[in-house]
Amino acid sequence: MNVLYEDNHLIIVNKAPGEIVQGDKTGDKPLSDIIKTYLKEKYHKPGNVFCGVTHRLDRPTSGVVVFAKTSKALSRLNEMFRNGEVDKTYWAIVKNHPTHETGSLTHYLIKTEKTNKSTAYDTEKPKTKKATLHYKHIASSDKYNLLEINLETGRHHQIRCQLAKIGCPIKGDLKYGAERSNPDGSISLHARTISFIHPVSKEKISVVAPVPEDNLWKAFLVR
Repeated sequence: MNVLYEDNHLIIVNKAPGEIVQGDKTGDKPLSDIIKTYLKEKYHKPGNVFCGVTHRLDRPTSGVVVFAKTSKALSRLNEMFRNGEVDKTYWAIVKNHPTHETGSLTHYLIKTEKTNKSTAYDTEKPKTKKATLHYKHIASSDKYNLLEINLETGRHHQIRCQLAKIGCPIKGDLKYGAERSNPDGSISLHARTISFIHPVSKEKISVVAPVPEDNLWKAFLVR
């Protein structure tokens, strides 16, 4: 487990592709449980250890995730996420170059529970939810492009679905149109940075998550 920041109220980690943030039907051990074990051993805590989930990342996605070590921090962080007071940037390696170097995308998304997949429409339809993101093209390689993304809304599979809709599927994301999977089952979507005002100390917290150990990610970093 890669801890990026820790104090009395928060612990921020760099999630590896394939890890789950909290328990699901797979029964695999989630990050929240791994952190509880880490805290119990590090601080020799008897009994139960608190670790609150404040937000999630899809299983095949990597990057920064914030957990709360106290109930006070959890309730305040939950409110901050709801109110859009947490700034996150994502990096995505995509197949095609978007039409513009920078741009904003607005679609209307609907989630299909059976397939655990979202569909994007250009116009509003029954039961759809409005989804908006902003992107910036950062770099290109022979086959791929690196985009930086800021979310205005937080919808199911939003980045994956919206980028696929404009013909730029994320590398390795078979569910949304990639031609082949990544060897480790990941998709090339990484929660790169997070910044917010600390819920207790009121200091500005800014954390950058190193990219996965992958040659393509590293090739983009040295450009």
